[in-house]
Amino acid sequence: MKDVKKDALVWLALAAALVISALALRFGALVYTPAYVIGAAGVCAGCVALWKIRKNWVAVAGALTAAALVLRFAVRGYAWWGYALLFVAALVVLHRFLPAALWKLVVALVCLGLAYFCFVESFVIKNARTDPEPERDYLIVLGAAVYGDQPSLTLIRRMEGAMDYLARYPDSVAVVSGGMGPGETVTEGQAMYDWMTAHGVDPARILVETEATSTEENLKNSFAIIRARGDEPQGKVAIVSSAYHLYRAKLFAQKLGVTDAAGVAAPWGYFFVMLNYFIREAFGVTHFWVFGN
Repeated sequence: MKDVKKDALVWLALAAALVISALALRFGALVYTPAYVIGAAGVCAGCVALWKIRKNWVAVAGALTAAALVLRFAVRGYAWWGYALLFVAALVVLHRFLPAALWKLVVALVCLGLAYFCFVESFVIKNARTDPEPERDYLIVLGAAVYGDQPSLTLIRRMEGAMDYLARYPDSVAVVSGGMGPGETVTEGQAMYDWMTAHGVDPARILVETEATSTEENLKNSFAIIRARGDEPQGKVAIVSSAYHLYRAKLFAQKLGVTDAAGVAAPWGYFFVMLNYFIREAFGVTHFWVFGN
C-alpha cells in the first residue's frame, strides 16, 4: 500500500510540475502551443495518479477538480471539458454522502440530462456542415475573438471558409460582421477586412459591419446593410461560421425573417477544442429554445 501511495505522489508531483510549467509558458512567456502540450501531459500524469489512488474518494474528487481548474483557467478552448470534470467530481462526492435512494435519483436525473444533451446535439451535428448548393449573393461572416488586433484561430478558420466560398462563387459579396469586445483594439469586422484583403480578396467584395456584439446582432446588422443596397436577404444569404455554431446561427436568421439562409462550415480547428465548443453549444441552443436569444 505504501508503494502505491508513493507512486501516486510521484505522479502527482510530476503533474504539478508540468502544469506549473505550462502556466509559466502560457502567461509568463506567452508561448501557447508548447504550453498546451505540456499542460495536456500534466493532465495525463494527473490521471495516472488518479488511477493509482482511485479507492480514495477525496483524492479522486480533488484530482478531478484540479484538472478541471487547469482546463478552465490555464488553457484556452477547453473550459467545457473543465466543467465536465468538475461535474464528475461532484458526482464522486455525492456518491460518498448521499443515501442510496437519493443517489439513485441523482443517477436517473443524470441519465435524463445525458439523453437531452444527445437530443440537442443531434440538431447541432446535423447542421455542422456546408449545405448543398450554398451559392448566394451575400455571404455573412460571423465574428469571433480578436486578441489585440490579431484574429483568433477560430476567426481565421471562418475567414478561410469565406475565402474558399468567394473563390468558388465569384459573384458573391462578403459581409464581415463584428464589433469590439474586451481585449480587442480593433473591431472584429475591421480585423476580418484587413486580414482577408491582405490575403488577396478584392476589397470591393467585402462589406464591413462593426457594431454587432452577438450572433443576433451580426445577422440583424448585416441584413440591414444588404437592405441598404436595395436587396432583400431572403433567398440571397449564406452564413459562414464554425461548424458547431451553424445550427444556432440559422435559428437566429429564421427569427429575423430569413428562413432559407444557407450554412457554410468553416474548416475545423484543433479536434478537442472543437469538441469543447460542441459541448458548449448544447447549452447555447437550449438558451435559444427557452428564451429566444
